[in-house]
Amino acid sequence: MTIKKKLIAGNWKMNGSLAANSALVASLDAGLHMRIPSNCAVALCVPSVYLSQMQQLCMKSGIDLGSQDVSSHEQGAFTGEISAVMLKDFGVRYAIVGHSERRQYHGETDELVAQKAKIALANGITPIVCVGETLAERESGKTEEVVKRQLAAVIHTNGHCISEIVLAYEPVWAIGTGKTASPEQAQAVHALLRAQLNAASKQADRVQIVYGGSMNAANAATLLAQADIDGGLIGGASLKAADFLSIIAAAGVVSA
Repeated sequence: MTIKKKLIAGNWKMNGSLAANSALVASLDAGLHMRIPSNCAVALCVPSVYLSQMQQLCMKSGIDLGSQDVSSHEQGAFTGEISAVMLKDFGVRYAIVGHSERRQYHGETDELVAQKAKIALANGITPIVCVGETLAERESGKTEEVVKRQLAAVIHTNGHCISEIVLAYEPVWAIGTGKTASPEQAQAVHALLRAQLNAASKQADRVQIVYGGSMNAANAATLLAQADIDGGLIGGASLKAADFLSIIAAAGVVSA
């Protein structure tokens, strides 16, 4: 079986400033030199206006740079869009696609998310593909149906290279609410997604499946100890250096 590193990726969402970014990365840099485990990868997915600044700040730290979205188009008359080629200019390693906020507020469909994953892969950027159910869907017993449908679209479009993605399970009801899926709930969905990937590719064991629903310093170790949870997509806690470093440390302990 392939040995995977734990991936701890911060998603700053629409937060940050030049001064705050510099201070945060300085704190992370100091901590990571002492605490980053060799069996972990760390990334920060930041607002696009800060990619230039963050490219310089992350260059010396070992932190990978990520974007929060990528256009499904290569180039052209798509005002406000940012292409994968542009992201490559800034050394972007990861791109979040299909985050629940993009699906909810920008009407992104499963098919569009799959196309964004495809264009990221074609340009050497690893897509962090988000799937997850709303509270209403969970309460009506539709969790399995929803996440399998969302992943199926990505597999259909990217089947030949599906092993190159990162998959993030983010129950919508646990994002920014302070609620978190129990370790057992999260593991059950991760195992389901793992089985779906295994059915699609002989190399699917390479895929990191990370948890993205309010993982924080207090619950990270328990979540990361689950068999099929390969890391975290961290929201609010990634804006606090001490909390983010604690999560990274927890990932190193459980994957050692």
